Amino acid sequence: MSGFRFFDYRDNSLYAEGVPLARIAAEYGTPTYVYSRAALATAWFDFTRELTGHDALVCYAMKANSNLAVLDTFARLGAGFDIVSGGELKRVLAAGGDPGKVIFSGVGKTEADIALALSHGILCFNLESAPELDRVARVAAACGAVAPISIRVNPDVDAKTHPYISTGLKENKFGVDIATAVELYRRAAGMSALKIVGVDCHIGSQLTDPAPLYEAEDKMLALIDTLAGFGIAIDHLDLGGGLGIRYSDETAPDPIAYMREVLRRIGTRRLRLMFEPGRNLVGNAGVLLTRVEFIKTSPARNFTVVDAAMNDLLRPSLYSAYHEILPVRKLDLAPMTSDVVGPVCESGDFLGKERSFATAPGELLAIMSAGAYTGTQLAAHLQAEAAGDFLQLRGSFLVLLGKTLQGFTDFGLADRCKGKTAPIEPRDNLGPRKAGNQRAYLGHDPVARQHPVIILADALIGPQCIELE
Repeated sequence: MSGFRFFDYRDNSLYAEGVPLARIAAEYGTPTYVYSRAALATAWFDFTRELTGHDALVCYAMKANSNLAVLDTFARLGAGFDIVSGGELKRVLAAGGDPGKVIFSGVGKTEADIALALSHGILCFNLESAPELDRVARVAAACGAVAPISIRVNPDVDAKTHPYISTGLKENKFGVDIATAVELYRRAAGMSALKIVGVDCHIGSQLTDPAPLYEAEDKMLALIDTLAGFGIAIDHLDLGGGLGIRYSDETAPDPIAYMREVLRRIGTRRLRLMFEPGRNLVGNAGVLLTRVEFIKTSPARNFTVVDAAMNDLLRPSLYSAYHEILPVRKLDLAPMTSDVVGPVCESGDFLGKERSFATAPGELLAIMSAGAYTGTQLAAHLQAEAAGDFLQLRGSFLVLLGKTLQGFTDFGLADRCKGKTAPIEPRDNLGPRKAGNQRAYLGHDPVARQHPVIILADALIGPQCIELE
């Protein structure tokens, strides 16, 4: 299980940061998401280390995982946020994020979402089409505001990733064709309700070869030079995200080496750099715990039926994506090859195909690399407020582990919290957060008391705390 920092076997049982996963499942049931804050922070520092001393901002792409505790962790680390809806902006604010570090991406911004973002003074709108440019200008004028904008430019670069998450080719719905980008910038320059501040590019997700990212960067730098010839000055270059992670046997790009090459290509240009990592920061920080209900055998194939399903983790059904599946307890039994399937009445409801391990009814499995783009996050990230009952369907909740207790925003649910509350005090290197109506919800694990834990129900309207006795 190389590649999964902070998740390891001890005496044949799987742990997260010293907390036994079986203990969590026994106390709170399954299916259950478990995240390691140490893994989140380590991924953040790996991504940002080379940017020290440079004018740069890393905006976490919260569509990857919009849980408030995760957002709170990144806000404390100094992150900005990349959003795609007004609902996501409200979640950033609820988690203590700075709206002045928010960039608003996405191809379908509504007038209400634009007005909301303007009212909170976000950093930048990444515009993806000429009609959207007109809409933002119209809403900004009606609000008596000037909207800071960049244009997401489609460089026609093949990201060499799954076609569903490739976003930088001409046939993709994202961005403005690089051949017409200059014309659109020149039109934007004549609109009094708009202020051009940047150039944006994002070519896809889960890239294991960074070469397409460098090709896209070169094209963006050439575009910035062309715009300068028309008297259009660019303050920042947003290179998006896309660096992949290890799910099975991939060799994930080294974020430190990637950043060094990005900076080398920038050279002496006076540009602020911006990035939008999502999966790279959270993907391998989480696991999904599920319990085996039945072992079903047949002449054609075997099935391990579990209580998690495609609505808990959609990627295998949607992309035929691979997630490593590990037994939480290593048994002294012969391994069996089977498909790991859920209870939903769809033949597409599977979490893994032809996996070999030893298990039995009642045993627990851990689905690894489950930190990004789960079924719940895919359902939630566009309309975070409109789907308030979604997560109640299967009772999934999140367990956030950390060596020191960190708080999160009291989102109006203190009366639903069974744990104790205490004022937030900044600890370790996560840094201070904004003052306000904030509480730390405290829970201690009796098995490993040196690791306080925070239990959150990932309801789309906010967190609910449950105290570990």
